[in-house]
Amino acid sequence: MVNEEFEEDILDNGYEPQTDGDSEIDDGNELYEHFRFVADKGQQLLRVDKFLVARIEKSSRNRIQQAADAGCILVNGKAVKSNYRVKPLDVVSVVMDRPRYELEIIAEDIPLDIVYEDKHLLVVNKPAGLVVHPGHGNYHGTLVNALAYHFRDNPDYDVNDPRMGLVHRIDKDTSGLLVVAKTPDAKTSLGKQFFNKTTKREYVAVVWGQPTPADGRIEGNIGRSLKDRLQMAVFPDGDYGKHAVTHYHTIEPLGYVSVVKCVLETGRTHQIRVHMKHIGHPLFNDARYGGDVILRGTTSAKYRQFVANCFNTCPRQALHARTLGFVHPETGEEMFFSAPIPPDMTALIERWKNYNPSPD
Repeated sequence: MVNEEFEEDILDNGYEPQTDGDSEIDDGNELYEHFRFVADKGQQLLRVDKFLVARIEKSSRNRIQQAADAGCILVNGKAVKSNYRVKPLDVVSVVMDRPRYELEIIAEDIPLDIVYEDKHLLVVNKPAGLVVHPGHGNYHGTLVNALAYHFRDNPDYDVNDPRMGLVHRIDKDTSGLLVVAKTPDAKTSLGKQFFNKTTKREYVAVVWGQPTPADGRIEGNIGRSLKDRLQMAVFPDGDYGKHAVTHYHTIEPLGYVSVVKCVLETGRTHQIRVHMKHIGHPLFNDARYGGDVILRGTTSAKYRQFVANCFNTCPRQALHARTLGFVHPETGEEMFFSAPIPPDMTALIERWKNYNPSPD
């Protein structure tokens, strides 16, 4: 029987995590396996909730059923409901929205731009460059370490307890809004809203070129690239990848680049970055997806220097999670937050607005 402190509480999460990227988590998965069991050859048909409650200490059928309802119980890699009957050699997994923390989280005095806070939740405006979760060599200096320090005097908040904390995540080099649950009930409620796609999320990006049409809908399964394991890619409908939809609107065309608004209908790893590349308009300075080279414009030395200066002005993919809306888990009030475009992207946009493509 498994006996790991806090790990049994993953069954309270009950949702599919939403993300636009992997941030410090470079394996590109949206769900992280915390438990894995292989049924014996002689396994008799048994409901998966009963199968798991017998193998995970301090768990309950109610917890497992809640997790199964939200897609956190997988059999042979596919989500199942709690009444699924486990068969011989079935691989049963319990997954979560973050990798396992290998070490205890240490509180670190890292400044936080807190947009809103009450006793149930916190909304933070994450700066570009800040890793979200510890792991894979980033065990310090993360947003979770900063939250541990912020909540250091709150006896009800345990940063190591997965029943509370970040409800979704964004890339290390993407800036913008994230919501943090301060109670298990708040995380369950907010998680279900993300899972049911009732939250409101809007991103602003600078992309190469001018999308045609100016406004559109991008639909295409997103999965691990078969050519580069550090990238995601768009695949035809089928068994590979997960369904993904992004809506985009051109806010302002600026010659060789455009400012666009992206609204997520789903939340897949690198979704905006992959979808915009798929239609031929990678994010400006997105090194992973080819946006860190000149993709539009002239071959003049003056223009090449201008673009190099732009890369230096915004030394990361030009993507910002500008708005976030959800229903408050306790009051039922509809809440909506907005974070201004950060200085590096603002300066980048101004550079392109003022660019004069005069000859050398």
